[in-house]
Amino acid sequence: MYQTDPPLPAKDTLPTMYDLPSEYPEDAGLPDEFHIFQPRLLRDTFLPPNYPLDEVLVATDLNLYYDVHHPLWYKRPDWFAVVGGSRFYEQRDLRLSYVMWQEGIAPFVMVELLSPGTEKEDLGQTLREINQPPTKWEVYERIIRVPYYVVFDRYTDKLQCFQLVANSYQEIDVSDRKIWMPGIQLGLGLWQGSYEGIERLWLRWYDNAGNWISTPLEQLEQEKLRANKLAAKLQELGINPDDL
Repeated sequence: MYQTDPPLPAKDTLPTMYDLPSEYPEDAGLPDEFHIFQPRLLRDTFLPPNYPLDEVLVATDLNLYYDVHHPLWYKRPDWFAVVGGSRFYEQRDLRLSYVMWQEGIAPFVMVELLSPGTEKEDLGQTLREINQPPTKWEVYERIIRVPYYVVFDRYTDKLQCFQLVANSYQEIDVSDRKIWMPGIQLGLGLWQGSYEGIERLWLRWYDNAGNWISTPLEQLEQEKLRANKLAAKLQELGINPDDL
């Protein structure tokens, strides 16, 4: 390979999103219903008030590339959010993957939904084997330095959250099953309710008043309810809504 004159920046010579694999791994198996619905609920309710929508990226099962020396190494988080950068790749395209050496902005919060086969790695309880990629915990804590790392076990309904303090993760007290994140003016907690017809504890975002943020479907239902109440009140007063 010939050296350019002047040399190109490393960012321009490394593989881009279009060069790297983005397909769902064949050996991973298809996601179960919980791994489909829970990330969807997180997406629907993640509305940080201090960032415009075009500076909020939410991703589920998206390859995250993190090592310029091993550009094919990646992690595939169950859910993560990035704030403060463009929602679109180079301002125009939807992402096939998230490439750290191109993006330059680390995810603000990472969520892993525990499975029996991945629990130890997700919680940093496994050791890295020689010449093998680092564990998720190592990547999130030491390499890309994600400020908040949330782990939820749906089998035991146990919620754990780790905050990056200095150079390592410190576990946060979640005895009240809620985590407030000042940087995005949102909190994440366990909500008991029905979503997609399934009643259980779900991870869900809430606002600074402690109110659970509504999904788009819930917002439509609330607007319909308000409209019906208004129509009933007008009827009670003998007013035809069409005359207003």
